[in-house]
Amino acid sequence: MSGDRDAVVLDPNRAVKWVASDAHKALHPEIVLGFHDLCIVKPVNDDDWYIGSLYDDGSIDCWTAYDDLYEALRGL
Repeated sequence: MSGDRDAVVLDPNRAVKWVASDAHKALHPEIVLGFHDLCIVKPVNDDDWYIGSLYDDGSIDCWTAYDDLYEALRGL
């Protein structure tokens, strides 16, 4: 759906934060899909898919969420 042929599945063992509100909260990823410097995260026990920035140290700051993977891929 994204059209990115270089997309990769990334190790979910990394620091992920939801930063779209003043109260930053940690997300515990089950699935992480990398798209260069962006990624999509599916947290454990959460039906939403989050888009965020992937940093050189492997951490992710997510700023938007979608109800399903299809919409998240279109949101890239």
